[in-house]
This record gives sequence, C-alpha cells and structure tokens, in this order.
Amino acid sequence: MEKRVLFKSTWLPWVLIAPQMAIILVFFFWPAGQALYQSVLQQDAFGSSSEFVGFANFQRLIDDPSYLDSFYTTAIFSILVSVGGLAISLLLAVLANRVIRAAGLYKTLLIWPYAVAPVVAGVLWLMMFASPYGVIRYALIEMGFDWNHLLNANHAMALIVMAAIWKHLSYNFLFFLAGLQSIPHSLIEAATIDGAGPWRRFWTIVFPLLSPTTFFLLVINIIYSFFETFAIVDAATHGGPGKETAILVYKVYYDGFKALDINGSAAQSVVLMVIVAALTVFQFRFVEKKVHY
Repeated sequence: MEKRVLFKSTWLPWVLIAPQMAIILVFFFWPAGQALYQSVLQQDAFGSSSEFVGFANFQRLIDDPSYLDSFYTTAIFSILVSVGGLAISLLLAVLANRVIRAAGLYKTLLIWPYAVAPVVAGVLWLMMFASPYGVIRYALIEMGFDWNHLLNANHAMALIVMAAIWKHLSYNFLFFLAGLQSIPHSLIEAATIDGAGPWRRFWTIVFPLLSPTTFFLLVINIIYSFFETFAIVDAATHGGPGKETAILVYKVYYDGFKALDINGSAAQSVVLMVIVAALTVFQFRFVEKKVHY
C-alpha cells in the first residue's frame, strides 16, 4: 500500500517547496525565457536598438555549415564521454568492491578528481600533453608517436574526451560502488554454487541489478557532456584546431561573447536546450523500459 503524506494546513506544503521553486525560477526559467526572447530579436552593432525578426536567427543557424558540423562534433564527444566514462567507472567500482587491503585509500584516490574544477581539469590535461613540458607527450614522442593536439583534430578530441571522463569519473564511481554494495551477497553465492563463473555472474546478476543506477548515470552523463564540459574545452583546445572541437555549448559562448552575435547565440542556446530535453524524454520513454527495478 502506498504511503502518502498529509498536511493539516494547505499553505505548509507551498512554504516547504518555495525555496526550491524560487531557485528553479531564478536560475532556470528566467534565463531560459530571456534566451527565447533574445532569439527572436536582432540588435544593431552597438546594442542600442533591436527589432523582431521571428525565426530568422534559427534559419541562419540552419544555413551555417559550421553550426551543423558542431552537431556531429557534439554527438561524437558526448558518446565517447558518456559510454567511456560509464565503462571505466564501472570497472573501477567492481575492482574497488573486491579490494580488501587499503580499500579506504583506494576509494579516496578515486574520489579526489570530483573536487577539481572543470577548468582546472582542462589545464591539467593540457599541461600533460602540451609541448615542451608535457610528460605524456614526451613519452609518446619517445615511443614514436607524434602527438600534436594543436594541428591534429583527432588528438585534440582525444584530449578533451580524456579530461572530461577523468573529471566525472568520481561521480560515476560513487554511484556504481553504492549500487554494487547494495546487491545481496546471497545471490552471488547462489550463482557461484550453481557453477556460474565471474563473467557470467556479472552479466546475469550484477549488471541487471545495476540497471537503475546505470540508467540514472547515463542521463546525468549526457547532460554533463552537453553542458558542463564547456570549461574543459575552453581551457584545453579553445574549440580548435579550427573548429574541430567546438561543441554546441562552446559555440554558444564563442558566438555570443567573442563574435558578439548575441541573438544568434541565444537561438543556439534554445536549440541546445530543446535537444537535451528531447534526449532526456527519449531515454525515459524508451531506454527506461530496459531497466529492472
């Protein structure tokens, strides 16, 4: 039977949710409304006057090849960050769940990256791969691999993907570890007695029971790759070489604050918001059907 909380007064529930509603209104609905309003206007070069242009800003985006290319760049980046981050985090969580000696130290070291700001993470990885003092770049050159993220688009993409995965690794790790520790040991022991090996136990028992956690982290990681990786891209590659790593959120910033196309940038932010909302709805509508609660 479902338990429901009943309040004697009608105003108390509204008072309790008022702080959260105020935060959502000020930091989400108000900026979103401002962006939608700016996206249908066109200002002059000095910002002194503006006129209503309807969907002209959106039409310019459709006609801009560089903006359409950023969709492909963002898709590749988000897939690599989301899938790669979840896979590595799950592997580390499985290993941490089996560690007996120095388990606290092992888990602490894996949690540390979450305390690092995104821009700091971008700078750290840039320093490791930058010339002439990059330790990893020096090692790669010694092995005969000519690393140059300033000229090679694949190298630049690999750099920001590694930095983004490392930055969010701790978040995924904590949830996966909590999910693994909540699985009853009796199920694992029963499968072991029945003759199931470690690999079979993982795919038939552990991973299905982790599906709610995996689904939640998939949604969070996609949102993270679309929005929260801006500082990493800005610090590591500035969208370069050329515009090969200019993901959608970075292009919103670049066109708005560097190219001074405020209205076009607002239109891009509206498109980005719609894309992320549509992806989230799609995941809850179709992907969640595969989740076993």
